[in-house]
Amino acid sequence: MSASQEFNNFGNHLILGISGTSLSDEDKRALNELKPIGVIFFAKNFLDGFPYEHWLETFQQLNRQIREYTEREAMFFTLDHEGGRVVRTPLPITRFPHGLLLRSHSREVAKATGIELKSLGINVSWSPVADIYSNPQNPVIGTRAFGSTPNTAAKVAREYYLGLQEVGIIGCAKHFPGHGDTSKDSHVELPILNLTPEELRNRELIPFQVLIKEQISLIMTAHILFPKIDPDLPATLSRPILKSILREELGFQGVVVSDDLDMKAVSDMFTQNGTVARAVNAGCDLFIVSRNIHSSSMERTYKIAEDFAESLSKGELAEEVVTTAKTRIETLLAMTPQYAVQALDKDILLRHAELAIACAC
Repeated sequence: MSASQEFNNFGNHLILGISGTSLSDEDKRALNELKPIGVIFFAKNFLDGFPYEHWLETFQQLNRQIREYTEREAMFFTLDHEGGRVVRTPLPITRFPHGLLLRSHSREVAKATGIELKSLGINVSWSPVADIYSNPQNPVIGTRAFGSTPNTAAKVAREYYLGLQEVGIIGCAKHFPGHGDTSKDSHVELPILNLTPEELRNRELIPFQVLIKEQISLIMTAHILFPKIDPDLPATLSRPILKSILREELGFQGVVVSDDLDMKAVSDMFTQNGTVARAVNAGCDLFIVSRNIHSSSMERTYKIAEDFAESLSKGELAEEVVTTAKTRIETLLAMTPQYAVQALDKDILLRHAELAIACAC
C-alpha cells in the first residue's frame, strides 16, 4: 500500500481545519494526500470586514477548492455555531444569544440558524451543547449550556436538535459524558471530574439519553478525565466511557467524534505512538484536527495519520474495528445533504435579527 493510500485510510476518519480564506500550498497538499472526509471552519476562513456578497463569494471559492483538492463530491462541511460567544461568521449572519437564553425559542432559533448555515454550504453544526450549567465557575461551558438542571438542559437541547434536523442540518451532541461541572478549560489543560457512574446517570447523561432517543447521529467526546470510571485515560480514549456507557448502556449507534485533538488537554498524548489507535479501539470513529489552537502545524496532522497507518499495519488497530467505524461514517455521510453557497434574501436575515432580539429580552 502506498503512503498516500495509508493517509487516505486516516482521511476517512478526519475532519481537518484550513489555514485561511484561501488554500495555502500546505492546505492543498494535505487535502490531496490525506483526503479528509470533512473540514471544520473558523473565523479565519471568512473574509471579515467586507460586504456580504464579497466575503460570501470568497468563501464559495474556498469550498470549491476544498472539493477539488480532496476529489470528494460528498463531504462534511462543519462549523461551531452555537450563538453567544461561539460564532465564527461575519455579519449579516445573525448573532443569536447563548444557549441559556433561548428557552422556548430554541427550535425556532435552530431552524433559523440552520437556514443560514445551509447558505454557507455547511451541513454539520457542532451543536447542540448537551452539557449542564451546573458549575457557575466553569470557564469553557457556562451559559453555552441550555439549562442548569438535567431536565431543562435536555428539553431545550432536544428542541434545538429537532430544529436543525427540520431544515436539513446534521446536529452533534457535545461533550460526552458531560463538561458542565468542570472548573478547568480543556483547551488549555486536562479537567478532572471525580464523578461516579451513578452520579453521571443522575445528571450528566440525561440530556444525551434524550438526544439518543431522538436518534441523533453524532456525539462528540469530552477531553476530561473521570478517575472513578477510568483512572488512566480521558473520555476520548476511554473504553469504559465510550464502549461501556455510550454504546452499550445508552445504546448509541451513530458516529462518535473527538473534540479537537489540538486542544491542550490531549494534544501531547496524540504526539505519542499508538494514541490514535487507542482512541479508535475505545470507540471513537472520527477525529477533528482544527489547526486553530496553539498554531498547530500540518506536520502534526501527518504524524497522527502516520501513527494511524502504522498501528493498522502492526495489528495494534484491528481492521474490523476500522471498517466498522468507517461504515458508520459513510452511512452518516450518505444521509448528509450537500449544499451550495448562496446569498440569503435580506428579508430572511431581518426576520432572524428580530428573533435574536426577542430571545435576548
